[in-house]
Amino acid sequence: MSDLHSATENVLIDDRVRGFPPGNPPLPLDAIGKQGWKPYDGRMALPLISLDRQAFSGNVELMMAYVKSHGAEIAPHAKTPMSTALAEALLAAGAWGTTVADIRQAAVLLKAGQRRLILANEIGGAAAARRLAALLDRYPDAELHIFVDSTALVEALRSVWQEHTDLPPLGLLVEFGAGRAGARSMDAAEAILEAILAVETPTLRLTGIAAYEGAAATADGEETMLRIEALMAVTSDFLPKVRARIGKERPLLVTSGGSVFFDLVIARLAAAVAGDPACRMVLRSGAIFFHDHGIYQRGLAGLDARGGFRIGGETISAAAGFRPALRVWAEVLSRPELRLAISGMGMRDVAMDQGLPRPLALYRNGAYFAELEGAEVFRLNDQHAFVALADGSDVMVGDVIEYGISHPCTCLDRHAILYGLDPDHSVTAAYLTSFG
Repeated sequence: MSDLHSATENVLIDDRVRGFPPGNPPLPLDAIGKQGWKPYDGRMALPLISLDRQAFSGNVELMMAYVKSHGAEIAPHAKTPMSTALAEALLAAGAWGTTVADIRQAAVLLKAGQRRLILANEIGGAAAARRLAALLDRYPDAELHIFVDSTALVEALRSVWQEHTDLPPLGLLVEFGAGRAGARSMDAAEAILEAILAVETPTLRLTGIAAYEGAAATADGEETMLRIEALMAVTSDFLPKVRARIGKERPLLVTSGGSVFFDLVIARLAAAVAGDPACRMVLRSGAIFFHDHGIYQRGLAGLDARGGFRIGGETISAAAGFRPALRVWAEVLSRPELRLAISGMGMRDVAMDQGLPRPLALYRNGAYFAELEGAEVFRLNDQHAFVALADGSDVMVGDVIEYGISHPCTCLDRHAILYGLDPDHSVTAAYLTSFG
């Protein structure tokens, strides 16, 4: 266990943090799960966000089985929860490494003791290269791979790395892209490849090829499939070109795969990787482990429609297998109109970029009361959710509503602590997040 993880267990948490009961004496983080709190029992400050630990564990087991069955690896994207404890749990479950989105996130994971990272993004220019060098200078045993889509970045890295010959090796992944960063053609990628090979040293070298298919998605489903197919095709076709330049022995990574179209990545890249014994395919899916009641629920329904979730040669339902693990809990503050409830949760508390939260269940006087049939959030303010109710709804001021969310990545970053719940909804763990 890393020193940072040991230290965070003893961090004192108090009522400045969401969820922590007002007036309660401060507690070490690892003591929060021993208090017997529940989000609807009247003690915890609302709103708060929770993790269904059983659902999370089931999602981890299912995704790891999928990856293993296809001979691939996974480096889950840590940007979703930015929790070092959960990142470590995924490594313990069999993840090859961890993915981060920027240099600061890499610093968080390195400080927590992790050493194999993919920085799945362009870092910037010369100033960013200097910042990265300053970070890696502190971690001589780090294995870091970063995306590169320009000769300008190659030159910036060369300039900095030639001044710091004692840095740990930095792996460069030539990035193809559609809709975001990344080389847009084979010619552009070959120019980047040649630039890397021209400056290679033992501490700065080519380690593979990268892409992100999720950025190719559009509102048109057919167009999305065509764009992803084209991106995967050029990524796959680039591998033999790289081999022709570097020889057969050097280990290489081919990495892509978010949480919606990872089946298309497997289907398109598997043959190329299988034909290269020194090549490893690494997915980077992260939100899949948390799932949701919105964008990823819809995404997995689409995956099922194309028959893409296969384990051991058998097609199974991803939508039925993965379970939403995140909930936001908030009190009813007002019933100003017959079919309207105002809940104490707003844009500061929950994601709204990929759909509004979904009312699931109602709790009253510290106990489950009813499913919230026919209820719908139709607007959010900073601190309020406007909930349209069905005729005859029995929602009362002081009730607690359990909400499902859409898009974990833009919901979790609003919270300093994620409360882990067991099946009876008791808080049995607390996870610090590190969004900065």
